Amino acid sequence: QVQFVESGGGLGQPGGSLTLSCKASGIIFSIYAMGWYRQAPGEQRELVATITRGLSTNYADSVKGRFTISRDNAKNTVNLQMNSLKPEDTAVYYCNTEPSRNSWGQGTQVTVSS
Repeated sequence: QVQFVESGGGLGQPGGSLTLSCKASGIIFSIYAMGWYRQAPGEQRELVATITRGLSTNYADSVKGRFTISRDNAKNTVNLQMNSLKPEDTAVYYCNTEPSRNSWGQGTQVTVSS
């Protein structure tokens, strides 16, 4: 079955950096656009970054210029480099295909605080 396993979250300082990684299994990874999503407490899950199978990227306005999405089809992984972190980046981060499937991983918590 489809499985996404996210890692790399933690406590980050405002202005600092974190790198998230996600390993996918159960899908032909290379043919899918992949996305990073996040859900803050009391908020709906939102799409923050997308990378197509052709390596085109797209970002939510709130993270544009600060986050970079990348993928490694040989390893079935998608990464999110997060720079210039802000407290409002605090959320649980998930990866999934884009558009998303019904199967979600456990996510990885990112907390930005001094």
